[in-house]
Amino acid sequence: MKNFLVHNEETIKQMCQDIGINKIEDLFKQIPQNVRMQSLNLPDGLSELETQRKIKNLAKENKTDYACFLGGGIYNKFIPACIGQIAQRFEFNTAYTPYQPEISQGTLQIMYEFQTMICRLTGMDIANATVYDAGTACAEAILMSCRISKKMKACVLNCINPEYKQIIKTYSESQSIEVDWVDEIPTETKDYACVLIQTPNYYGEILKPKQIDCLSVVCCDISSLALLKPPSEYGADIVVGDIQPLGIPMNFGGPSAGFMACCEKFMRQLPGRLAGRTLDKDGKQAFCLTIQTREQHIKREKATSNICSNQALIGLCATLYLSVMGEKGFKQAGYLSAKNAHTLADKLSAKNYKILTKNFFNEFVVQVEDADTYLTKLKENKILGGIKLNKNEVLVATTEMNTDEEIIKYIESI
Repeated sequence: MKNFLVHNEETIKQMCQDIGINKIEDLFKQIPQNVRMQSLNLPDGLSELETQRKIKNLAKENKTDYACFLGGGIYNKFIPACIGQIAQRFEFNTAYTPYQPEISQGTLQIMYEFQTMICRLTGMDIANATVYDAGTACAEAILMSCRISKKMKACVLNCINPEYKQIIKTYSESQSIEVDWVDEIPTETKDYACVLIQTPNYYGEILKPKQIDCLSVVCCDISSLALLKPPSEYGADIVVGDIQPLGIPMNFGGPSAGFMACCEKFMRQLPGRLAGRTLDKDGKQAFCLTIQTREQHIKREKATSNICSNQALIGLCATLYLSVMGEKGFKQAGYLSAKNAHTLADKLSAKNYKILTKNFFNEFVVQVEDADTYLTKLKENKILGGIKLNKNEVLVATTEMNTDEEIIKYIESI
């Protein structure tokens, strides 16, 4: 906003003359008076000092000193302090936004490095430069599978994140794709374009891979790949997920970003953009957009997706996170997340609570007598104890941010 200039009366008058009107209000003549907002009902303006005082008083009402055991797709992860500072460096700026990286080698390089890191984590050949979120990635993977297989039917396990499920339903209905929602993968799958599973699923359970005779789409928790086998090792054709665990704040549930990776033979069906590395005329390393399958770049009928947004800035933060943490730090964070979850689950079991998730990474379902009472007791002790699934079940998650003292306090509070 540093280059913003307020229009003065003379400029406004000249602009109105140029477009053939007398005053700005003439632009809105076609809008009936009864649908116009007559008044904003705003309070009187404040000075900068008064504004600062008011904001500080409002901020004091925030309750931020709670121990967090919430999960369900958004996790309280450690974020190195340097990420925010590095992300603001001029090398990553463009003249417009990260949607238009062609003039910024920094943005293109980050896209390239991000794709490389996703491929290393998932074991896949190709990854794109992010999509909107994990739910979008799941839906796009189904559309992608239908284009590849020429079949308009998909199979999705019910234990997927409910938000992802809603997005899949919206996409599939508009594209006339039939989706079978199942509790277990059927024995016969050849009539499907793909089978989509989430592992660990919404309830935290790590699913065992199963042989199928159609495309396999795996939605995974990217942080779990610090310890678990990459999806490529159990036959995944397309891998999707969310990058929020990679140095992205919870921010009341967003914004975050999704990733998509696949086998090389499906590269041209992958939606979004792919950055590549090449040499310029002087033989120096350069980065460019290698594949651009969005409506902004190619004919609409040939586009693989009509979603124009990607999350390049969040992809940048995720790339910086992985770079700063390194392989050792990433694995340590994953180990601590899993250790804390299993420690808490064992202590809950010792207090005669039943753990319903048998094989989990850092998230599990606990059976309780009354979920509202259970969570209220914890909240009274400044603990966000989990997500209520129903009257008798609570979804609990831990990360490396949870301490031994918080786990002990959790147990003592119920």
